[in-house]
Amino acid sequence: MSILHLLALSLLVSVSGAKFSGRPGVNYGQLGDNLPSPSDSVKLIQSLNAKRVKLYDANPTILAALNATDITVSVMVPNELIVNISKSAPLSDEWIKSNILPFHPSTKIRYLLVGNEILSSTDSELKSSLVPAMRRIQRSLKKLSVKKVKVGTTLAVDVLKTSFPPSSGEFRSDISGSVMKPMLQFLNRTKSFLFVDVYPYFPWAQDPAHVDLGYALFESTNVTVTDPATNLTYHNLFDQMIDAFVFATSRLGYPDLRIWVAETGWPNSGDYDQIGANIHNAATYNRNVVKKLSAEPPVGTPARPGKVLPSFIFALFNENQKTGRGTERHFGLLHPNGSRVYEIELSGETTEYKEKLPAPENNEAYTGKIWCVVAKGANWTRLGEALSYACSQGNNTCEPIKSGGPCHKPDLTVLHASYAFSSYWASFRKTGGTCSFNGLATQTIRDPSFGRCEFPSVTL
Repeated sequence: MSILHLLALSLLVSVSGAKFSGRPGVNYGQLGDNLPSPSDSVKLIQSLNAKRVKLYDANPTILAALNATDITVSVMVPNELIVNISKSAPLSDEWIKSNILPFHPSTKIRYLLVGNEILSSTDSELKSSLVPAMRRIQRSLKKLSVKKVKVGTTLAVDVLKTSFPPSSGEFRSDISGSVMKPMLQFLNRTKSFLFVDVYPYFPWAQDPAHVDLGYALFESTNVTVTDPATNLTYHNLFDQMIDAFVFATSRLGYPDLRIWVAETGWPNSGDYDQIGANIHNAATYNRNVVKKLSAEPPVGTPARPGKVLPSFIFALFNENQKTGRGTERHFGLLHPNGSRVYEIELSGETTEYKEKLPAPENNEAYTGKIWCVVAKGANWTRLGEALSYACSQGNNTCEPIKSGGPCHKPDLTVLHASYAFSSYWASFRKTGGTCSFNGLATQTIRDPSFGRCEFPSVTL
């Protein structure tokens, strides 16, 4: 082989290795109070040794801060624009002109995701518009001469009708033929990826009696699962979940479609009725998943051994404005002040950490009383609105904090809000009410009652 051929081969390996490295990136969400500026956040991303970042929009300030770095970037078309973009080529063109052209190629935008977990929605028009919107965006990129940008979308595990054993992996019947088949055809034709969100935490937390914690954390040395149809043996839940997607795509005729882990991670805290959400488990999972994904040569999964699996860890920051259960606000590698929740870096080069992790305090279900109170550092300007909402839901939620009531303390909005949050949660938890209030509330096992004022509680 000639020197020129060797140089060409070396360059090809170098380029493909950089492009398809298994070294994880990080998801950069912005739903938090007092988060660092975009420029400071980029420095924090670099301090984690992350070479990739995924955004949940196309924030121009963040894209400008990423300019001239060696970080490759994934941006996202907002969910609310998908239906209109699917019907309008001019709107699709304009979105690319406004959000991509001002930054590309000096900011290394490489992936454009059309929406986030659209197929988990109950909106039938939104779901049916997804693939047409992806095609529109692809055509706009080509028309405007934007090169090296792949189009995709992110999928949650609930797109699968069955996932265990992995060989039974199959997409839901309501989307399999109408959405997934044309989507896989599009991704295959454009040489893009199937972007999937994979969280072993949730299947473990839903059934801890039958799913081994070590198996979910990559820590189990004696638990394996063998798929009876394939005889493939699994040593961790992550591989098992990925291969369910592999078999689902194969079932629709695309056995070689590349998979990208759009999100994975483990919560470092959560509500008292959410087990296993703690710093010890989060550090263990994320360190182990980084080690697996960045291994050289690549490890792959039992169904695809030796294949690189590009990925993003969720998430850069704990984000207190996220709604839903407490875990939603505690997936961050960093606190909002930029300090690390635990020692971690994403290159895979650090194999041992000297930090002594705190004991996992909630790996078993909590039993006892819980109250819902105002979270430390809650945004006071939003507190009054949340208080009004809690008090407007009926069941005499706020009678005791009215004038003359045993819990009435003039000018103590925080105390009144805590009472209202606890009362609301105690009344409506069984019908879906949460202790969240857009990140303003948190659970506590410390009774906030005083004098004749007894706060309502939930008993687990």
